[in-house]
Amino acid sequence: MPLPLAHGGQAVLFASSEAHPLVKTGGLADVAASLPAALRDLGHDARLIIPAYPQAKRLVRELRVLSELGLKNTQGPVSLLGGLLPDRDLPVYLVEAPAYFCREGNPYTDVSGGDWGDNPERFLLFARVLARVALGLPTLDWRPDVLHCNDWQTGLAPVLLSRYEERPATLFTVHNLAYQGVFDRATFDRLALPPALWSIGGVEFHQRMSFLKGGIVFSDRINTVSPTYAGEARTAQYGCGLDGLLRQLGQRFQGILNGIDYRTWDPLRDTSLAQNYDRNSLELKAANKLALQHQFDLPIDEQRLVLGHIGRLVEQKGVDLILDLIPRFIEKGGIQLVIQGEGDRALEQRLLELAAQHSDRLSVRIGYDEARAHLIEAGSDLFLMPSRFEPCGLNQMYSLRYGTVPIVRRTGGLADTVIDAGEESLAKQEATGFLFDEPNAEALWSAIERALRLYQQQPGVWQQLMRNGMTRDLSWEASAKRYQAFYEEALESRADQGIALSA
Repeated sequence: MPLPLAHGGQAVLFASSEAHPLVKTGGLADVAASLPAALRDLGHDARLIIPAYPQAKRLVRELRVLSELGLKNTQGPVSLLGGLLPDRDLPVYLVEAPAYFCREGNPYTDVSGGDWGDNPERFLLFARVLARVALGLPTLDWRPDVLHCNDWQTGLAPVLLSRYEERPATLFTVHNLAYQGVFDRATFDRLALPPALWSIGGVEFHQRMSFLKGGIVFSDRINTVSPTYAGEARTAQYGCGLDGLLRQLGQRFQGILNGIDYRTWDPLRDTSLAQNYDRNSLELKAANKLALQHQFDLPIDEQRLVLGHIGRLVEQKGVDLILDLIPRFIEKGGIQLVIQGEGDRALEQRLLELAAQHSDRLSVRIGYDEARAHLIEAGSDLFLMPSRFEPCGLNQMYSLRYGTVPIVRRTGGLADTVIDAGEESLAKQEATGFLFDEPNAEALWSAIERALRLYQQQPGVWQQLMRNGMTRDLSWEASAKRYQAFYEEALESRADQGIALSA
């Protein structure tokens, strides 16, 4: 493993259940690869740790065994592997536990789409290893100053570390409060966690146990992934039952906007595109529309307006609102819609049935393909993201970067990253997209109609709208600096606790 970087930088262990390109189900995977890399650029010795899924083991470069971990009460051996991400020199640790993680496909669900029945055991094991590495393994000759945990799958690590005086500072990032890792009392008993944790000040949550709550309660600092969502999370409407706890945290809980990786998402250098372009050569973007139409088996016509959507096919993402509007798209004429995603089986089926009925207007691909996602971002004219709530969202930022105008609901990170094309913002050349407020099909359709009018009636203004989005700085640099400051707060808090413990 590389030695620590610049003098004064922090050693950061970044813990995630997924990371691109090793394994990806959503935006967390992009963050897990990009943020540690951005922290390294700032002089911190950031290293990534995820479970050793089969596909991850196949892709990590220079993979080798670093330590055999003698963990009690586990199924089979547990060891720590190390190497580098395939596309950058980011050190990565893999938690090798074949009985828990040697399963092809989705990290969380089986082939039928249901959760793995032993997910509590799997991610308790992951947390136990995180705690061991965070406290320092002799064979690594490296120990983090900060353990940065992400989402419920890592939530028990701060809990396990809390009883150690010489632990690192802990930061816990909530990417989506709706996914909490909640299990019944029998599971708590089966995991053999300390009985004292079954309390309102522990992991007990409405007579069940919550991995996510554990991460929130026992970490030095907690954040979510946009300032607006941090405010929403403190309300009963969006807090998913944790709003009271989040309000109690005060400044320990903040919102830090995600960034995007400009090395991966760059229309001028993206190898997934049919034609590269930038804001000074927007006329070249059209070649990607033709390639997108070809790949999605749609009539090839540069004059057709193409709307794109990528995401989990679940109610949160507002996919049902798009479904409700498909008859209007068909009636309107001149519009094509391309969708890539997976999720709720009923929504998948409805989309496939409508695509079969209207194959010249609607094309759907179930599943996720990274290269295809890049082409959708480049080849679409508009990107639909009508989320009912959205902690941050990355696709709207990819769209801005690629000159594809986003239509989004004014919520969470969408509100923080897209500037509505109103008269004043258009006049100031600040507008970047279209926002709507109410989570219903009528409000979404109104925003689409506004976009269509501008596209059809003011092509010069539309091109300026595209360039405005492409000019915005949405890179990880600014966000990584915010995390750097938050780490310093966590370390100061940890130091204060140390003084209190020794007093």
